[in-house]
Amino acid sequence: MNAVLKPATDYRELLLGCGSARDKRIKWNEVPQEWQNLTTHDIDPDSGADVVHDLNVLPYPWADNSFDEIAAYEVLEHCGSQGDAKFFFAQFAEFYRILKPGGHMACTVPAWDSQVAWGMPDHRRVITEGSLAILDHRYYYDLGKPTGLGKADYRKQLGATNFQTVAHKMEGDSFGFVLRAVK
Repeated sequence: MNAVLKPATDYRELLLGCGSARDKRIKWNEVPQEWQNLTTHDIDPDSGADVVHDLNVLPYPWADNSFDEIAAYEVLEHCGSQGDAKFFFAQFAEFYRILKPGGHMACTVPAWDSQVAWGMPDHRRVITEGSLAILDHRYYYDLGKPTGLGKADYRKQLGATNFQTVAHKMEGDSFGFVLRAVK
């Protein structure tokens, strides 16, 4: 897909859970290959991040439509808890809210079947390809509800939030994905 990139001065990026790292780990042809107007975030005040905030506390401290891209590398598994659908949808609604129309979210999380996914004491949930599908309106509205979900219907919780998966890949013990905010 060939996309026309915005001038670098207009492109804004947010790196969640940066710690001491500032590397861009997921790159694809729809976004700048290096950080543009980067805002960093972390829960640790000693990380040197621009914004210190706990991602388990909603709402997030950014205005609507603030960023063209959000990156979260090995961060989302530390938020919420497995089976907490209310927080899952609320958190992704926050990401959706702060992304500009057509903005992207690039993430890595431990693969669901890796030792670290469930073995690390601070990991609270897993995110899989199926988790991402539920964030896409086409999942319910265009494709119909898959029979494998039984009676689960999350349309009410999903609300206006609508992400489409641009890419996903399992690599070793890591699951990487890119979502696009459809607004």
